[in-house]
Amino acid sequence: MNLDLTGKRAVVCGSTQGIGKAIAVEIALLGASVTLFARNEERLRAVRDELQRNAGQDHHYLVADFAQPETVKAAIQSYTSKHDVHILVNNTGGPPGGRAIDADPEAFAQAYAQHLVCNQILAQACLDGMKRARYGRIINVISTSVKVPIRGLGVSNTVRGAVASWAKTLASELGPYGITVNNVLPGSFETGRMRDLVKTRAKESGKTEEEILNSMIREIPMGRIGDPSEIAAAAAFLASPAASYINGINLPVDGGRTPTL
Repeated sequence: MNLDLTGKRAVVCGSTQGIGKAIAVEIALLGASVTLFARNEERLRAVRDELQRNAGQDHHYLVADFAQPETVKAAIQSYTSKHDVHILVNNTGGPPGGRAIDADPEAFAQAYAQHLVCNQILAQACLDGMKRARYGRIINVISTSVKVPIRGLGVSNTVRGAVASWAKTLASELGPYGITVNNVLPGSFETGRMRDLVKTRAKESGKTEEEILNSMIREIPMGRIGDPSEIAAAAAFLASPAASYINGINLPVDGGRTPTL
């Protein structure tokens, strides 16, 4: 099985912590040069310095706030004017929790810009390099909510579904160029996002955070919360040559929790 990413260049978004950082580490271990992309330069610098360097690898970082799509556009266009990108991992922190009906309409617009609009900007900027190489991987980290909406994440459920449909559309448009577009759908992972969700549910229900966490674990056939390295392995496989004929899929990585085919 060919998992070698030597000579490939990847841009990994939201890569200063959690799932994004784990994906950056895994892709670097397979030989790619990784460019981290997030808003906190201090954390970006620290993660870049953590990445293992082998012969031919050259790790970088880009700084922009995904709440401001124009800053993302300026940063990625400047970068791709000098470097071809072969792997793009779209990964951005989710919108605040809450019911969809209670959300301010502006919250939907902000989330749409932060997720779908920024994804589009990044994909367009990386496209020419992928075409030249006849090798492209666009991997979107979204959520199992595209299959079954998650209670208390109304805005996120809505926007994640839009990203999934966008990705499926791109998969058919870009496949002829040797570019695949796939989504990985995290279940419950040990991340700051999950801890925030546990706190919110505990506050709403009057239960303790431990009780909420245990109830979440009971819904997972594997009987545990996932580690970010486990979803990173799935994303790294989709980035590899071995995944060349996998295109346009939603891949849940959730310990079997999602109750759909």
